[in-house]
Amino acid sequence: MATKPVVVYGASGYTGRLICEYLREYNVPFVAAGRDAAKLKQSMQENVAGIETADYEIAEVGHDRKELTDLFAGASVVCNTVGPFSVYGPEVVEACLAAGTHYLDTTGEQDWMITCDERYGADFAAAGLLLAPGIAQMYTTGEIAAELCLEKPGLDTLDIAVFWGGSPTIASTLTILVNAATSGAFRLEQNRYEAWDPEAGLYQLVLPGQHELALALPWGGTSHPVWYRRDPRVANVKVLGGVFNRALMNGVPQIVASAVEATKDMNPDDRYAALTATAAQVMNQMPPRENPRLNKSVDSVHASGPLGRAHCVIYGNSNYKQTGLMQAYAAYHLLQQPPRRVGFASGCQAFGHRELLGVLESFGLVREPTVTVER
Repeated sequence: MATKPVVVYGASGYTGRLICEYLREYNVPFVAAGRDAAKLKQSMQENVAGIETADYEIAEVGHDRKELTDLFAGASVVCNTVGPFSVYGPEVVEACLAAGTHYLDTTGEQDWMITCDERYGADFAAAGLLLAPGIAQMYTTGEIAAELCLEKPGLDTLDIAVFWGGSPTIASTLTILVNAATSGAFRLEQNRYEAWDPEAGLYQLVLPGQHELALALPWGGTSHPVWYRRDPRVANVKVLGGVFNRALMNGVPQIVASAVEATKDMNPDDRYAALTATAAQVMNQMPPRENPRLNKSVDSVHASGPLGRAHCVIYGNSNYKQTGLMQAYAAYHLLQQPPRRVGFASGCQAFGHRELLGVLESFGLVREPTVTVER
């Protein structure tokens, strides 16, 4: 049973360590949990700045619903970073529901988002608990930009671009491959999911702040179409994203296509093992700690309606730090007052887009948004 109010599950990973770092800055006691206590201890001591002043404990736990339920009992919030979430998420969500804790994660897997919405959302709402998958820079910062546009009434279409500098982590590389091999990618058209063409390859985008066209992919469809599917203001959502490194972007479709083709006839267990091996060949070590001069982010949203237009750009840095901060702030918030919405909800729906923007600005991770409204 947890003796601290927040559990960070997968705390030894790249994003988990950053969540712990920001929980320390908010003076929130936490449990750093995972499958290997020695690895957790080493990760906390070597990779979490200021850990010697944090109020925390380490918990080794098996990835099993009962073990996780026993650990989560006594806690108020669980921050889950263990992916692929479509593979490992159900046990954690079910344990949170059984233990009576709020659930947050960093996913961008659209199929997992849909599962959370359709399979677990009503049960969490009935229990007065928040189920908020996808609180992360690649999704929530773009959602903040979208919400700033939607402050102008009458806009029903969102065209979202999300870009960042840096390399994917070990876990996110595996997640990309598993997601591509086992599920489709959807945009929202007139409140219905419509599939992206998996054979379309790279898209070219005009990205604010640069002359060169940017290369983009649907990136699994992302979270936004799921969040906005039941929003009466919005009927259409499409999202494209990528990294600024063109060489890396040019290589992603080939890597994914090769992995999908090589594993298409395998049973689920063999396919997952093969995809894990491929991911390890692409990325088998933690990326370095982010440098704001190198690890920049751009979130751009064009919103339109029959008679109106708005455009919002948020320039930022250190996308993984943005993720760690928003996760820690969400937990900090939930320890003090209920969310704006229970059950399945996005970060902005649960905590407010201007509140989350203020948090990111206060830590110097984004600049003031540039919003242009055609009146």
